Amino acid sequence: MSEAIVAALLLLLMVFAVIAVRAADLLAAVFVLGAYSFTMSLVWAGIGAVDVAFTEVVVGAGASTVLFLAALLRTSRRRSAPPSGLRWVALGVVVAVGVALVAVTRPIAPWGDPGSPPSRHVSPRYITQTVAETATPNAVTSVLADYRGYDTLIETVVIFSSGVGGWLLLRRRQP
Repeated sequence: MSEAIVAALLLLLMVFAVIAVRAADLLAAVFVLGAYSFTMSLVWAGIGAVDVAFTEVVVGAGASTVLFLAALLRTSRRRSAPPSGLRWVALGVVVAVGVALVAVTRPIAPWGDPGSPPSRHVSPRYITQTVAETATPNAVTSVLADYRGYDTLIETVVIFSSGVGGWLLLRRRQP
């Protein structure tokens, strides 16, 4: 995916975020957040993180949207107005976090840089040693299941726990 398309998708993400925050109708905000998650999955796929893209679609665009809709069935579609002073505090926090993120990510090597540490150390080992070390012929499967097995297991536990927690919060009580 070209850099221009990724940049356009990132701009679209900002538009979705502003619409979701400004929406007075929470149902509209839920659908915009679903569109945000789906667009984010396109960005993940565009930069080559297909496993993260799948997770974003399933959890972000799918399960989260369903849970938000279930929560809206039990509440009001209209949001309450925040205190006026809170808006300025929120704006300050957003600007501070944005500046911090830009400052922290500036020294990171550009995407696809063959001289970056992962390209020089980690990737060659995964490509050349995966079959010998894991006896798994598929490199993606060996990374997710063998090299990052505990990480993948904990991610699965977190997603499952979130689903059970959402179900427990939103279930209907029998009269």
